[in-house]
Amino acid sequence: MSELHWQKSSFSVGEAGNCLYVAITPDGTIRLRESDNPEQIISANPARLQDLIRAIKADEFNQLAR
Repeated sequence: MSELHWQKSSFSVGEAGNCLYVAITPDGTIRLRESDNPEQIISANPARLQDLIRAIKADEFNQLAR
């Protein structure tokens, strides 16, 4: 597997902590990781990640915090 090119999210501020990084594999899978735990990587296809982002923006997960 080729090495991934990680890019820091434009919403991440500073060099340390609370930074989100994204990379795209040759087959189009999206990988996400946080700066404070870079060994833990989440994988998603573009459609599923778009669904997750849409649900977060719609506040569909707010009831989980109650």
